[in-house]
Amino acid sequence: MKTYDQLIAAALVRVKEEMPWDLAIRLKGRAAAVPLLIDVREPAEFNALRIPGSINVPRGILEQSTEWNYDETLPQLVTGREREIVLICRSGKRSILAADVMQQLGFTNVVSLRLGIRGWNDAELPLEDGSGRVIDADSGDVLLASRVNAEQLKPK
Repeated sequence: MKTYDQLIAAALVRVKEEMPWDLAIRLKGRAAAVPLLIDVREPAEFNALRIPGSINVPRGILEQSTEWNYDETLPQLVTGREREIVLICRSGKRSILAADVMQQLGFTNVVSLRLGIRGWNDAELPLEDGSGRVIDADSGDVLLASRVNAEQLKPK
Protein backbone atom coordinates (compact mmCIF):
# COMPACT_ATOMS: atom_id res chain seq x y z
CA MET A 1 0.00 0.00 0.00
CA LYS A 2 1.29 3.45 -0.92
CA THR A 3 0.80 6.67 0.98
CA TYR A 4 -0.39 9.91 -0.60
CA ASP A 5 3.16 11.31 -0.59
CA GLN A 6 4.44 8.13 -2.25
CA LEU A 7 1.83 8.48 -4.99
CA ILE A 8 2.99 12.07 -5.52
CA ALA A 9 6.65 11.01 -5.65
CA ALA A 10 5.89 8.30 -8.21
CA ALA A 11 3.91 10.72 -10.40
CA LEU A 12 6.72 13.31 -10.25
CA VAL A 13 8.92 10.92 -12.21
CA ARG A 14 6.43 11.18 -15.11
CA VAL A 15 5.07 14.74 -14.75
CA LYS A 16 6.74 18.03 -15.61
CA GLU A 17 6.31 21.01 -13.32
CA GLU A 18 6.50 24.74 -13.93
CA MET A 19 7.28 27.42 -11.37
CA PRO A 20 4.61 30.12 -10.87
CA TRP A 21 6.87 33.03 -11.88
CA ASP A 22 7.91 31.24 -15.07
CA LEU A 23 4.27 30.66 -16.00
CA ALA A 24 3.45 34.32 -15.27
CA ILE A 25 6.19 35.45 -17.66
CA ARG A 26 4.95 33.08 -20.35
CA LEU A 27 1.33 34.22 -19.93
CA LYS A 28 2.32 37.86 -20.44
CA GLY A 29 4.09 37.16 -23.70
CA ARG A 30 1.61 34.89 -25.48
CA ALA A 31 -1.72 36.36 -26.42
CA ALA A 32 -2.48 33.91 -29.23
CA ALA A 33 -1.29 30.65 -27.69
CA VAL A 34 -2.12 30.92 -24.01
CA PRO A 35 -2.12 27.55 -22.27
CA LEU A 36 -5.37 26.25 -20.87
CA LEU A 37 -5.24 26.82 -17.10
CA ILE A 38 -7.19 24.12 -15.26
CA ASP A 39 -7.68 24.41 -11.52
CA VAL A 40 -8.44 20.97 -10.07
CA ARG A 41 -9.47 22.19 -6.61
CA GLU A 42 -13.02 21.94 -5.33
CA PRO A 43 -15.52 24.61 -6.48
CA ALA A 44 -15.59 26.43 -3.11
CA GLU A 45 -11.79 26.72 -3.16
CA PHE A 46 -11.84 27.95 -6.75
CA ASN A 47 -14.56 30.55 -6.07
CA ALA A 48 -12.67 31.94 -3.08
CA LEU A 49 -9.36 32.44 -4.90
CA ARG A 50 -8.07 31.66 -8.37
CA ILE A 51 -5.67 32.63 -11.10
CA PRO A 52 -7.45 34.88 -13.62
CA GLY A 53 -8.38 32.98 -16.77
CA SER A 54 -8.32 29.56 -15.14
CA ILE A 55 -11.26 27.17 -15.33
CA ASN A 56 -12.41 24.81 -12.61
CA VAL A 57 -12.37 21.07 -13.30
CA PRO A 58 -12.32 19.34 -9.90
CA ARG A 59 -10.26 16.15 -9.65
CA GLY A 60 -13.40 14.15 -8.99
CA ILE A 61 -14.75 14.80 -12.50
CA LEU A 62 -11.51 15.28 -14.43
CA GLU A 63 -11.56 12.02 -16.36
CA GLN A 64 -15.21 12.44 -17.42
CA SER A 65 -14.48 16.03 -18.49
CA THR A 66 -12.00 14.73 -21.07
CA GLU A 67 -14.49 12.45 -22.86
CA TRP A 68 -17.65 13.03 -24.91
CA ASN A 69 -21.12 12.07 -23.69
CA TYR A 70 -20.83 12.92 -19.99
CA ASP A 71 -22.58 15.66 -18.03
CA GLU A 72 -19.10 16.93 -17.13
CA THR A 73 -17.73 16.90 -20.73
CA LEU A 74 -15.69 19.99 -21.61
CA PRO A 75 -15.22 20.20 -25.39
CA GLN A 76 -11.98 22.19 -25.00
CA LEU A 77 -10.52 19.22 -23.11
CA VAL A 78 -11.94 16.49 -25.34
CA THR A 79 -10.47 18.18 -28.40
CA GLY A 80 -7.32 19.47 -26.68
CA ARG A 81 -5.13 16.43 -26.18
CA GLU A 82 -2.21 18.23 -27.87
CA ARG A 83 -3.01 21.65 -26.37
CA GLU A 84 -0.71 23.11 -23.75
CA ILE A 85 -2.38 22.65 -20.35
CA VAL A 86 -1.24 23.83 -16.93
CA LEU A 87 -2.89 22.13 -13.96
CA ILE A 88 -3.30 24.09 -10.73
CA CYS A 89 -4.19 23.22 -7.14
CA ARG A 90 -3.47 24.65 -3.71
CA SER A 91 0.03 23.24 -3.15
CA GLY A 92 0.95 21.45 -6.37
CA LYS A 93 0.14 17.92 -5.20
CA ARG A 94 -3.37 17.33 -6.56
CA SER A 95 -2.28 18.88 -9.84
CA ILE A 96 0.62 16.42 -10.10
CA LEU A 97 -1.77 13.49 -9.77
CA ALA A 98 -4.18 15.13 -12.22
CA ALA A 99 -1.39 15.65 -14.76
CA ASP A 100 -0.33 12.03 -14.39
CA VAL A 101 -3.89 10.86 -15.11
CA MET A 102 -4.25 13.22 -18.07
CA GLN A 103 -1.04 11.87 -19.57
CA GLN A 104 -2.47 8.36 -19.23
CA LEU A 105 -5.56 9.65 -21.08
CA GLY A 106 -3.40 10.78 -24.01
CA PHE A 107 -2.72 14.43 -23.21
CA THR A 108 0.75 15.19 -24.51
CA ASN A 109 1.48 18.72 -23.28
CA VAL A 110 0.43 18.83 -19.61
CA VAL A 111 2.37 20.33 -16.71
CA SER A 112 1.63 20.89 -13.03
CA LEU A 113 2.07 24.29 -11.41
CA ARG A 114 4.81 23.66 -8.83
CA LEU A 115 3.89 25.04 -5.40
CA GLY A 116 0.34 25.53 -6.65
CA ILE A 117 -1.73 28.62 -6.07
CA ARG A 118 0.09 29.10 -2.75
CA GLY A 119 3.34 29.59 -4.66
CA TRP A 120 1.55 31.91 -7.09
CA ASN A 121 0.30 33.98 -4.15
CA ASP A 122 3.73 33.95 -2.44
CA ALA A 123 5.18 35.43 -5.65
CA GLU A 124 2.47 38.13 -5.39
CA LEU A 125 1.07 37.28 -8.81
CA PRO A 126 -2.52 38.30 -9.65
CA LEU A 127 -5.42 36.45 -8.05
CA GLU A 128 -9.16 36.99 -8.10
CA ASP A 129 -12.27 35.66 -6.39
CA GLY A 130 -15.37 34.21 -8.03
CA SER A 131 -16.73 37.66 -8.86
CA GLY A 132 -13.49 38.77 -10.52
CA ARG A 133 -12.47 41.02 -7.59
CA VAL A 134 -8.69 41.27 -7.20
CA ILE A 135 -7.36 39.50 -4.11
CA ASP A 136 -4.15 40.87 -2.56
CA ALA A 137 -1.37 38.56 -1.36
CA ASP A 138 -2.15 39.10 2.35
CA SER A 139 -5.79 38.14 1.85
CA GLY A 140 -4.62 35.21 -0.25
CA ASP A 141 -2.43 34.04 2.64
CA VAL A 142 -5.49 33.95 4.89
CA LEU A 143 -7.59 32.07 2.35
CA LEU A 144 -4.80 29.56 1.66
CA ALA A 145 -3.80 28.94 5.28
CA SER A 146 -3.79 25.34 6.45
CA ARG A 147 -6.88 24.37 8.40
CA VAL A 148 -5.67 21.05 9.81
CA ASN A 149 -7.21 20.57 13.25
CA ALA A 150 -5.90 18.50 16.16
CA GLU A 151 -7.84 15.34 15.34
CA GLN A 152 -6.37 15.32 11.81
CA LEU A 153 -2.77 15.23 13.07
CA LYS A 154 -0.91 11.94 13.20
CA PRO A 155 -0.82 10.62 16.78
CA LYS A 156 2.55 10.77 18.49
